[in-house]
Amino acid sequence: MRFLRTLSGLTLTAACLAGCGGAAGAGSPAATPHFVEPASAAAPAAASAPTAGTPAESPATAASPATEGGAAATSASAAPKAGKVKYVFPVDASNVDFHTTHSKYPATDLFVDCGERFVATTSGVVLEISLSDKYVKGRPDGPNNGGLSVSLLGDDGVRYYGSHLSKVQSGIEAGVRVEAGQLLGRTGKTGNANNVCHVHYGISPPCAETGDWKVRRGVIWPATFLTSWRKGGQKSPVATVEAWEKKNGCKA
Repeated sequence: MRFLRTLSGLTLTAACLAGCGGAAGAGSPAATPHFVEPASAAAPAAASAPTAGTPAESPATAASPATEGGAAATSASAAPKAGKVKYVFPVDASNVDFHTTHSKYPATDLFVDCGERFVATTSGVVLEISLSDKYVKGRPDGPNNGGLSVSLLGDDGVRYYGSHLSKVQSGIEAGVRVEAGQLLGRTGKTGNANNVCHVHYGISPPCAETGDWKVRRGVIWPATFLTSWRKGGQKSPVATVEAWEKKNGCKA
């Protein structure tokens, strides 16, 4: 069955790369997360059935949003923890496929089932999020291509961006501090995803921090770093990102 799933993932890759243009093991959160539902008219991806004795995921009307560990998200004013920056693979699932290439510009599409856990690559502060799917097929590439998304400024000074999400974790908003591996949302196919479940993943310097979508969507190739992180390695993209910024001056 795993061999068939891999073949299926590769087939979906070919179908999505044109439309997107523009494996760590799954973990179990200590507390049932609450999500912000997409504001688009389209129905959100179906959630998996809750286990016995565990309440189903609730919309963001809950009085106190929780992080994956059950604690409230901390303020951006909180100082980064001392010590070496930690990196983790951004999708907490065992069935993720990705390639070293991407259509039009450097980035990576992480092909995985809808509803899997999209987590923070490293500790840092959330720069911007999108909670609604405003993409209109046929329009020129733009900031709406990503659908639901989260952009994070890591403590290493690098920006990490994931889009096409189906849900964004309640409490994840601009200015909120997160830790490596913290739940940011769930994988999906919003925006220009060509109806294929995956995460568009981009690495870039923060530049204008918000609004600079051409840089935010990705300017260096992530595959070598993703390969390291999936195996538990700690390969850092800092030098590569700094070299790109020095050469290009944040013009993508």
